Amino acid sequence: MENKYFAGIDAGSTYLKVALIKDNEVIATKLGNSGINNSKTAEEFINQLIQENNIKRDEIKLIFATGYSRKIINIADGDVSEITAHAFGAKINAPKGFQPGILIDIGGQDSKIIYLNSNYSVKNFTMNDKCAAGTGKFLETCAQILETSIDEIGPLSLESKEPCNINSTCAVFAQSEIISLIARRYDRKDILAGLHISLVNRIIKMIRFDDFSGNIMLSGGGALNIAIKNTFENELLMDVFVANHPQFNGAIGAAYFAQTQFNK
Repeated sequence: MENKYFAGIDAGSTYLKVALIKDNEVIATKLGNSGINNSKTAEEFINQLIQENNIKRDEIKLIFATGYSRKIINIADGDVSEITAHAFGAKINAPKGFQPGILIDIGGQDSKIIYLNSNYSVKNFTMNDKCAAGTGKFLETCAQILETSIDEIGPLSLESKEPCNINSTCAVFAQSEIISLIARRYDRKDILAGLHISLVNRIIKMIRFDDFSGNIMLSGGGALNIAIKNTFENELLMDVFVANHPQFNGAIGAAYFAQTQFNK
């Protein structure tokens, strides 16, 4: 029986993600810097996945791209919008037993709130791509100011006993506020906890709670931060769950979209 694989490429402005699926199952993923040539990087990633998984190039029946640079990925057979790709990704990336009604995708450059019906079709969406304060880049910049890494800020934040109040809703002013708190000798853990609360509440203000039913699912690089998940649950007083492959939801969705197009 012929193997039929499908690939999705999420070509972001900073990182490029690739997912390979077969029969609705995620076979492999790859993540790296986009570089100065997104299209070349995408082709290199596809070739690496072929070699690493011992498959033939003609066994990948379709490749679809999504994301910031989706229109210039030469190896792709087509492209799909980010919102549609993330909705398709939720179909096979949601943990078993959960039905996402809201998908919150926290990326490096933007954050998206996507409302889904029971068939995973997009009902509505909201996107923050104008201000860095609700994105992963904001936390990355703050981590540098606080002399720690993006991987450590979540665990450090959870150790806080008295989170600081970060009042600024602008990323630039928030950074000034952090420097002021450091000068006043506030504990780094408490500053980080305050930053997480500030970021999460900024995203919560974007949500229309009368427009969804089901569960809330997190995706994107921000979903890998345990403090973001915990802060959402503390602020919303409800369970929030994380996608199986949070950073690759868009790429997985693009691959699944490619599969549905092939089957048509």
